[in-house]
Amino acid sequence: MSDQETQLTPEPIQEVDLQQSVSGFASAQGFELMQRQAKCLSASTLVPKQFQGNLPDCIIALEMAQRLGASPFAVMQQLYIVHGKPSWSSQFIISAVNASGKFTPLQFRMEGEGETRSCVAHCIDKLTGERLESPEVSIKMAKAEGWSTKSGSKWKTMPDLMLRYRAATFFGRLYAPEILLGMQSKEEIIDVDTGKTSMKVASPAAESFMGIEPEKKPEPETTEDKEEDWTE
Repeated sequence: MSDQETQLTPEPIQEVDLQQSVSGFASAQGFELMQRQAKCLSASTLVPKQFQGNLPDCIIALEMAQRLGASPFAVMQQLYIVHGKPSWSSQFIISAVNASGKFTPLQFRMEGEGETRSCVAHCIDKLTGERLESPEVSIKMAKAEGWSTKSGSKWKTMPDLMLRYRAATFFGRLYAPEILLGMQSKEEIIDVDTGKTSMKVASPAAESFMGIEPEKKPEPETTEDKEEDWTE
């Protein structure tokens, strides 16, 4: 082979395992890539405040998104930290079950009135053709479990919506646990809250939706107040 041919021969392209490169904890290369992605996301003002400037939590959110095959931004928008535990919004659980491709879209069968009002989430398994149903969730159950007796509970004002949310969560836990990654919905954690622990969510809007009253800080004393205290 001549010198000219040697110069024109391109160097062989080094093959890279794509799956390994995108899996953040599978290799040093993947982890470095994940850190760069997390740094970019943490600098954005479009992600929830709990992720802004928080590189470690952004890395965890990216890893969860990779495991689910979901958009990192979608995961961040629907991931809540309640009592120190990560949890999903019920809307995300429903959309993730529907997007999994394993089932026909979730449907909700509503029956009864008053305390007998109930909901069952159901669909068809595309692989077997079997009809799958969640356990029945009812207003009677919500009262017995103490879900609807809390101050500001959405079970009092939006019972049908909460019935659907809880039925969908039960369905996901039974038939698609790999989607929930063993995590509860934020509504579940809130419903069993004893009021002894603090709660951290993505935004004040989320607090309002979940019926959480914002913490009221005492107003500072003014100079006039102090002078009045010393006046006979």
